Parts: sequence; C-alpha cells; structure tokens
Amino acid sequence: MISYAPFWQTLKEKGISTYALIHQYNISSATIDRMKKGNGISTAKIDDFCEILDCRVEDIIRYEK
Repeated sequence: MISYAPFWQTLKEKGISTYALIHQYNISSATIDRMKKGNGISTAKIDDFCEILDCRVEDIIRYEK
C-alpha cells in the first residue's frame, strides 16, 4: 500500500499549507482529498509536488506492506 505520510511531514517542514497548494500552485482540492483518503494519484502529480516542494519522491510517498 502506498502511504502519503511523508507528504504531510514534508508540507509541515517546508511550511506550505494545503490551502497554498490549492490556491497558489493550482493543485486541485480533489487531489488533496484523494491523498487524505489514501487513494492513488498520478505520477504527474507526484512530479508536481516534487517540483513545488523541492524534494524527492521518497518525501511524498512510501510503500508499506
């Protein structure tokens, strides 16, 4: 299962809110909602987050058995 726990920690460390992602970076609220519920997102969105947060994929997602 893919976990987005690293994403929430990275957001906190970078000082970026979900509000900012939605309104400043044009990430849809549906994408944020999908992540909160543990549903899948596209690799293009993961790439967008890496660009916005200046981080690596491991800072967004991790695999958990």
